[in-house]
Amino acid sequence: MTESPPADVEADEDAGLWRGDAGELPDRTRRVLLRLVRGPYLSGAREAQLWTVLLTDEAVVRSRLADLFLELVIDRDNEFAFVRNAPSGDAPKAVRSEALTFLDTAMLLILRQTLLSEEGKGRVIVGQTEVFEQLAVFRTPDRDEKDFASRVNSSWNKMQNKLRVLHAVGDDRAEISPVLRLLVDADQIRAITAEYQRIAREGVGEVEAVSTDAEDETE
Repeated sequence: MTESPPADVEADEDAGLWRGDAGELPDRTRRVLLRLVRGPYLSGAREAQLWTVLLTDEAVVRSRLADLFLELVIDRDNEFAFVRNAPSGDAPKAVRSEALTFLDTAMLLILRQTLLSEEGKGRVIVGQTEVFEQLAVFRTPDRDEKDFASRVNSSWNKMQNKLRVLHAVGDDRAEISPVLRLLVDADQIRAITAEYQRIAREGVGEVEAVSTDAEDETE
């Protein structure tokens, strides 16, 4: 006959996931919340279990995020979700903006324009070379080809590893994530475009991106 666990052990188990845990949500829901807050987004295609939990527990996830001044955005067709700062001027900013260089910004705009132009045609694959060629016009006289190539390559890596709007499908080709349509919305694109045009007139420099509302965590 199996002995029952001591009463104090049962109490600890009922109280939470660890001794002293004051949380009320089950493990699976907490993992979804953590994934969303870590950012930059949750992909149903790559994280099927978390995606299923999100859809099942959407109401409580939205509520807990709102407690942190965060808004949940879900694209059910493309199966991704992310959080952004609450749409209130009085609310504190809960997630950080990613600092982008001029070339980062220019590449982001090129990728988004390419994505939108191919909408409805399935996966959008882009070549590193073709993107680099579109950016070549911004090489200033003080940058030699090798230095410029290094900077553009750094931007490409940031799109893949930090912002995760590109997913490698080959040595020099990548799929543009449909999340880019929502991660940077129309108002943000207008602000970025204005900064892009200003710098194009005044010279290349560092720009701070309009918030993508995604934590700058590298996966």
